[in-house]
Amino acid sequence: MRRIADLYPGEAKTDARDAAIIADAARTMPHTLRDLAPDDETVAELNMIVGFDDDLAGEVTRVKNRLRGLLTQIHPSLERVLGPRLDHPAVLFLLERYGSPAQLRKAGRRRLISMLRPKAPRMAQRLVEDIFDALNEQTVVVPGTEAAALIIPSLAHSLVSVLDQRKLLAARIEELLEAHPLSQVLTSMPGIGVRTAARILIDVGDGSSFATAGHLAAYAGLAPATRRSGTSIRSEHPSRRGNRQLKRAFYLAAFASLSQPDSRAYYDKKRREGKHHVAALVCLARRRIDVLFAMLRDGTFYQPPAAATA
Repeated sequence: MRRIADLYPGEAKTDARDAAIIADAARTMPHTLRDLAPDDETVAELNMIVGFDDDLAGEVTRVKNRLRGLLTQIHPSLERVLGPRLDHPAVLFLLERYGSPAQLRKAGRRRLISMLRPKAPRMAQRLVEDIFDALNEQTVVVPGTEAAALIIPSLAHSLVSVLDQRKLLAARIEELLEAHPLSQVLTSMPGIGVRTAARILIDVGDGSSFATAGHLAAYAGLAPATRRSGTSIRSEHPSRRGNRQLKRAFYLAAFASLSQPDSRAYYDKKRREGKHHVAALVCLARRRIDVLFAMLRDGTFYQPPAAATA
């Protein structure tokens, strides 16, 4: 609407002018607007919970980056061991109690293994060995290590709390999703999990508000944008518009579906054509939108291409 408003005279930004522009656009350019049907109670609750879950996901990323930054500042070798494993409860349990390399070394191997074994039976001994190998790689105590030893346990405790909240929300999202008639249709498609299905259900619904799969792809920002200047320059680039949350959901679902032979074959085909990893995934996500749109339109479950042909 802001782009449409640039076509009208004047620079004022008032409610009356905005209302007149919206009404005139609806009268003269109805294709620029979408009808919004009122959400049912399940979708409305899903929208609120999924929005809060997205905020918590951002908080998880922030705390993880802060933790990894502190570990890198005081002991890079230790960060290489613990940083990629911050999602594991055993690692967070360890950082909550021992926030500095000196405290970890003082605790000793046997004590750490006995403490971690209930939370990580298979990796406890290997993790402790990796930790002490990393501790032996650095003999210099970096200034600020004592201050970091006070901050790291607090950040680890905050991360545990946020992750626990996300687990509770995931259970509630799954419960609400199962109560919706389209849940089994969405989750039958490989790569679409509980959170992804909830996001698609919130933003797409049954797909009736989109005329074609191309309209849905354009709304999600997955339709390529053409750049052309006469006959000398002609190319297509990924669109920077669209619903970013929905685009992310389709992208993650496409990435998760690479374990399926059909998706992997299409991805490899795009890679052989010279596309890089992200571009090939975008092409796969766009292709899957066609399938998903047909599933929502017909109310049918996903069928692999081989089974459909047979």
